[in-house]
Amino acid sequence: MFTFSQNKQEVPIVSHHNPDGNQWTIKEKLWLGLSPDEYKSQMLRNPVNWALFVIFAVGLPILLQRYFFGLDTVTHASNDYPWGLFLGFGLFGMVPLSASGFLLGTTVEIFGRKDFVPIERLALLNGLLGYFFAVVYLEVDLGMPWRLYYPMFVSLGPAAVLFLVAWHVATYLSVQVAEVSSAFFEWIGWLKGKRFIKSIAIGLTVSGIILSTLHQGALGALFTYAPSKVHPLWLSANFQWIHFFCSAIFAGLSMVIVASTLCKHFMTWRCDRRFLDNVDRCTIGLGKGCAYALITYLVIKLVGIAHDNEWAYLLTGWGQYFMLEMALAVLLPMFLFAYGVKHNMVGMVRFAALISVLGVVWNRLNTALICFNWKLYQEIPHWKEVWITIMIFALYFITYRFILYRLPILYEWEGEK
Repeated sequence: MFTFSQNKQEVPIVSHHNPDGNQWTIKEKLWLGLSPDEYKSQMLRNPVNWALFVIFAVGLPILLQRYFFGLDTVTHASNDYPWGLFLGFGLFGMVPLSASGFLLGTTVEIFGRKDFVPIERLALLNGLLGYFFAVVYLEVDLGMPWRLYYPMFVSLGPAAVLFLVAWHVATYLSVQVAEVSSAFFEWIGWLKGKRFIKSIAIGLTVSGIILSTLHQGALGALFTYAPSKVHPLWLSANFQWIHFFCSAIFAGLSMVIVASTLCKHFMTWRCDRRFLDNVDRCTIGLGKGCAYALITYLVIKLVGIAHDNEWAYLLTGWGQYFMLEMALAVLLPMFLFAYGVKHNMVGMVRFAALISVLGVVWNRLNTALICFNWKLYQEIPHWKEVWITIMIFALYFITYRFILYRLPILYEWEGEK
């Protein structure tokens, strides 16, 4: 697409009118102003698309095997290990990385930090897709997607944490769809819809704060159902909810830094000057928030260990593994964020954000899988489970890229500011 954007005057599409003065049709907007042959040509030239083709060619038959012959044919799931990669990575890992939506919405709409507007829509889209695909991972694990509404309407359990999580994720997804819809309304030219969303933006943001805060903590509270199974260093019954919530803050902000960095370097043709000129400054600001959230998380983790008097576990092999996680996933990015922000080193802040994102996923895998049943044995995921997990993440990447190519997320739609 970068080559076509350099050689064709009408690419990229940034308004309703083409260079001839006529209006683009929806079909032409979907094709990005290219002919079918040109679109096919740019698609086949991209090596990333060939890698994605291989992933899906192997993964789709395995996914069908899961639905036709059962979960046990593609995973090592058992009564000992009910949660594998589908939940350990797909749900517990992607949900904190998707906290960017309510964080940036709060920053811009509630606290009035309009200097973060250039990356607000990117953060909202990241939140929407992250939550949506977390539900996709959940459905692959559970099966029977037609019964998705059962725990919410049929088999009610108001006192259960899962009931809380189900309702919060569903309602928050609705809020995020509404927040991102303003970009879609601009793209199709429905200004009344955009103005309506703008008029209720504060209400949507407040709803997002309430719902996201509650269910981020509720995901941590799920582990209190099995207090004797998760290693004590990764489970503190009194603080588990705030561990998950606090880690989601720096996880969501770090994910925005990583996503904006990738867009700046690999999708320059789709970014306007407002985004490109402000992304470095916004990165420094997000890095400052990450540093504060990381040190808060570190203190709360230490308070949890002290409260439960678990110091003796630090002298064991599991304790050394715990300290390795804290050193690489908390202390290292915290110092890198602090040093990078103080000396205005954008590259260091971005590197710290990448470490932070990987560290949060590592922590969730430790809590849900690696340190689960620590007194028994450690389960190794089936290669088919790993491949399906990668394939669904590839679908997430394709959807993310499809939307960024078209909707005004990284650029302003001309004529409708």
